[in-house]
Amino acid sequence: MRYYSTRNRNEPYGFASAVVRGLAPDGGLFVPEEIPHFRPSAAASLDKMTFQDIAYETIRPFVTDEIPDAVLTGIVESAFTFDAPLKPVGSRFMLELFHGPTAAFKDFGARFMARAFAYFRRNESRPLKILVATSGDTGGAVAGGFYQVEGISVTVLYPKGRVTPLQERQIAGLGGNIDAIAVEGSFDDCQRLVKTALGDTELNKQLSLSSANSINIARLVPQAVYYAAAAGALKSRRAAAPFVFCVPSGNLGNLTAGIYASKMGAPIDLFIAASNDNKTFPEYLAGENYTPRDSIATISNAMDVGAPSNFERLSSHWSADELRRMILGASINDDDTKAAIETVYRQYDYILDPHSAVGWQAVTRLCEKGVLKDGGGAYTVLSTAHPAKFAHVVEPLTGAVKPPPCLEEAMKKTAHSITIPAEYGAFKAVLR
Repeated sequence: MRYYSTRNRNEPYGFASAVVRGLAPDGGLFVPEEIPHFRPSAAASLDKMTFQDIAYETIRPFVTDEIPDAVLTGIVESAFTFDAPLKPVGSRFMLELFHGPTAAFKDFGARFMARAFAYFRRNESRPLKILVATSGDTGGAVAGGFYQVEGISVTVLYPKGRVTPLQERQIAGLGGNIDAIAVEGSFDDCQRLVKTALGDTELNKQLSLSSANSINIARLVPQAVYYAAAAGALKSRRAAAPFVFCVPSGNLGNLTAGIYASKMGAPIDLFIAASNDNKTFPEYLAGENYTPRDSIATISNAMDVGAPSNFERLSSHWSADELRRMILGASINDDDTKAAIETVYRQYDYILDPHSAVGWQAVTRLCEKGVLKDGGGAYTVLSTAHPAKFAHVVEPLTGAVKPPPCLEEAMKKTAHSITIPAEYGAFKAVLR
């Protein structure tokens, strides 16, 4: 499998080169030359295979000739030591992606990526510095995934005052090879600083830099796994068609991974991109021009993205008409997000985090508008984080939320970070 920049189809890269570079030299994102298909035997057995076997079958065609089969098996078994259960809630399903070590869906991509980096750099002596911008959960997952990985350090940038205290402890509480920078600005500012550094020729002569956001293809590909596994689980339960997956959406990496899984052969009929008040992508899906803008702070902070990077990847694969046929869009404000948390808890005794609540309410909104038929298919909402990560929002609506042990441990940590203005000169000085 070869990879190309979204801005240049003339220069091919292997998977390892694309992963270690993170961002293409021209500033584009790496995309595969084609989206592969599942082997027929695998496509027919998604309802019977283990999660780890589905992970192997999903990732294998993307890394052919770069990661030997035996090594890939070891990476998969080491990275995916937790489940992604599909829970019925009323007439819908919740795909719980928060059972990993940082209680967020980012664990799937971060843990695979850390092990892939370690394998690709097994013979390198020069240290590698990973740069990652986060609006909340990515930073903690990447920090945890790369913590104490030999020869690799991580610098996490997060918007000062716009992440929860728990998220900040997960980002800035590890120490060791993990550094944290609080940026006086938005997630979009953090993302801009990372992209500028990765494209800085002078800086890259001094330091070996790479990325760990969903701009990195190694973060995105493993996220396709849980879509394939969930579609297989729906099939095994003889769920009613169509299979519709609602994805709480910020930087659009998770959504892109889902479409990859669908194009590989997972039985998924339609996607919903559920956004908060940062509605750049839903407006585009509704027929408007794509217009990035500054992000707005909301209670679903991990989705506070006004200029989603993976739009470039999506639009390099598919035309506007194709995207609008595959994806429905909806934006949900904070009041409606809180109402969804309260209603679902009262009716079903199930607790949503704010991001999952945006997804739930998006399905409700589309049913109310008649775009979807209520109960007219297997509507699956991705539950992207444990509600205890957002206790300050959730508990006034539901009462106490018991945190899992990994979050209890994180709350004991002390956050250590430095603060910089949202200026590249300040960031570059810190890196040097």
